[in-house]
Amino acid sequence: MDALATPQLKSFKPVRFLPYWAVFQMDLHQTLRSWVYRVWVLLSLLAAVGYLPYRFGAYREAGMVQSASDLMSDLLRWTVLGSVTLIIVLTAGSISAERGTMADSVLCRGISRHQYFLGKWHARLAAVLCTFFVLAVLVLLGSYFLLPDEELSLVGSLVALLTVAALLTMVITCGVTISAIFNSTLLSVALLWLVLYGTGFVLSLLPVHVPSPDRALQNLPNILRGQYDWPTVGRLWWGAGLTSLCIAAVGMFHFGRRDV
Repeated sequence: MDALATPQLKSFKPVRFLPYWAVFQMDLHQTLRSWVYRVWVLLSLLAAVGYLPYRFGAYREAGMVQSASDLMSDLLRWTVLGSVTLIIVLTAGSISAERGTMADSVLCRGISRHQYFLGKWHARLAAVLCTFFVLAVLVLLGSYFLLPDEELSLVGSLVALLTVAALLTMVITCGVTISAIFNSTLLSVALLWLVLYGTGFVLSLLPVHVPSPDRALQNLPNILRGQYDWPTVGRLWWGAGLTSLCIAAVGMFHFGRRDV
């Protein structure tokens, strides 16, 4: 009787965040292969590779000295203002561009809509921010060896990179959220432009003690030299983080309740 007894099957415990991880990997791979992402990286590299030798040649031949902190602030400012269009296109179509296949992905395969949204959001954050940090560190090393600047601070450079990353985090979060709310990618891009520049304009009119993206970008040379105020920088970081979390919560709540 013991030989004919039915063997007991081991209980299978499902992995709760496996769908999130699958969506994250899929979207990260898709983002890295996107032509928008490759154009953004190529333009950033061309700007850095072209600007650094130009300033180094001007310094060697004509004696025109530009500090490494000013050069880094110009390149970081260009990253935010010049390439923000490509970042908007890259993030505003993250969910809206997949409306035709989203029902199969979310409903037929048992993927939670919240995990789907989080996977998309975190994948775009990882792709853009990691690429930004790699490019920024390379430019920082190049400017350190090519241009003499004893005032360039290592801690200040890290604070400047984190400040720009905080601003980019808000842009990416707004893009993914608007993409989850609206079906059209073109409409998402247009609305994201209006929201970002309208909010930036309103914040620039507030008192000086209120941190704003425009003032943060203008203050980048001082931050790179280590001349920054920790409470002001901290308020900017906390404000950017809380704003990103609130925007993502709105997008995830709306995406979880609407029809795909």
